[in-house]
Amino acid sequence: MREPQLRTVTCASVRGLHRMAYWVWRSQAGEHSPTVLCVHGLTRNGRDFDALADRLSRTRHVICPDIIGRGRSDHAADPMLYVMPQYLADCVTLIARLDVERLTWIGTSMGGLLGMMLAAMPGHPVERLVLNDIGPVLTLDGRSRIAASIGDDPVFATRAAGVAELRERMRSFGPHTDEQFELLARHYVVPRGGQWAFHYDPAIAVPFRALAAQTVNLWPLYDAIDVPTLVLRGADSDLLDAATAAAMSRRGPRAREVVFPGVGHAPTLIDPAQIDAVESFLDEGNA
Repeated sequence: MREPQLRTVTCASVRGLHRMAYWVWRSQAGEHSPTVLCVHGLTRNGRDFDALADRLSRTRHVICPDIIGRGRSDHAADPMLYVMPQYLADCVTLIARLDVERLTWIGTSMGGLLGMMLAAMPGHPVERLVLNDIGPVLTLDGRSRIAASIGDDPVFATRAAGVAELRERMRSFGPHTDEQFELLARHYVVPRGGQWAFHYDPAIAVPFRALAAQTVNLWPLYDAIDVPTLVLRGADSDLLDAATAAAMSRRGPRAREVVFPGVGHAPTLIDPAQIDAVESFLDEGNA
């Protein structure tokens, strides 16, 4: 597997400036290849997409940001900046840096919500949209589980202990070989002060917990989307239920749904069958 290039872009907030890191996988097919933007879930980072990006970068430029407070990006000056409008503004700044008119957006969980928000706006740059285990209605059970599982900021004496804890927390993501799980752990369980910790600012939990109990209904956003859309869903997902996914195939962009058995929230896009589903959908846009 190739290694991507790490770059940063300066973004603005009401509290000043911050750097957002992003990972660049240059297309092996040349500079004029199309661009794909991959945006991760709530506590994760852009290196989650390594397996997917390695495949897609055969014919596309793949850009994988670390949203503020995650991975190599700066932490926010104020925890209340860890909200969707700030994340979306940062992504728009990144797209301006990339200087592309059109791109494909692949978003896992939180990243999918951001993709929905952008694709619903007039004049958006999204030409194809992949929503990974996320939709316009989020179940209360799923939101409550996530709220209870973030922000505790554990530290570990050894890397092995941190990886073991991460594997337990990610059981719902489906089965992975040791080699596959290492792709999820190597940029997430990181050194900190002689110990090991998870690679995100635990303060991201502050606004999320405050909003977790509120009803989420984003159908107006979804119905405004007018580009080809693919919905990936773990068959055992506790965040995107089957009824919502079915409705997504009838409303708005009338998304195509692909369901992965034995997987909950959310498919990691590491398994070859999951990558195949994404690549096949993207290839249709080049036919």
